[in-house]
Amino acid sequence: MEEAINYLIRWAHYFVGITWIGMLYYFNFVQTEYFKEAETGARVDAFVKLAPRALWWFRWGAAMTFLTGLYLLYVLHMSLSIDIVLSATMATLMFLNVWLIIWPNQKIVIASNEQVQAGGEATPEAAAAAPKAALASRTNTLFSLPMLFLMGASNHFGHGGFGDNTNALIVGLIIIAAIELNAIFGKQGPITTVRGVIVSSFALTAVFWAVVAWL
Repeated sequence: MEEAINYLIRWAHYFVGITWIGMLYYFNFVQTEYFKEAETGARVDAFVKLAPRALWWFRWGAAMTFLTGLYLLYVLHMSLSIDIVLSATMATLMFLNVWLIIWPNQKIVIASNEQVQAGGEATPEAAAAAPKAALASRTNTLFSLPMLFLMGASNHFGHGGFGDNTNALIVGLIIIAAIELNAIFGKQGPITTVRGVIVSSFALTAVFWAVVAWL
């Protein structure tokens, strides 16, 4: 019975994870690019009617992925590999970015567009909120490929327990911390464009693979 429960939760983790990352890619690769080209009226209408629905699936997909992941970490706690530790750290920060940065700032932007649609003026807070949400969202996209790669690598490459890979753990956590601090306080840089964030995410995946394989 315990095996069945563990598998069902793992299956749920895959399902809600696909929902979360799928919505993340939708926002970064589709919706954001559309908003750059859309006329003001269409963009405002999409922010009011489309974005809240998409953000509901996005944030609750993130929450359920995090909760099911916590359970799986509890089940696997005696055999955590360096890959799982680093990928779980990235996934946790991605979850926190959703709920503490992206969603609060998107609420401000949505409320501002609702006010515009009602005939009022955009709120000054929205001008500052939108770039904060965008940077956190781009950062999550940057994290997504190395996070998924390391999660899968734990079952295929056997990089060992994190306690036996102190150098890799330290270097990996420093890289993750630097990227997250930039998400909170920094600038978008090369991840501003769709091409830039995809290339940067693949490059970051290669960096993490090198870290866990050779350090």
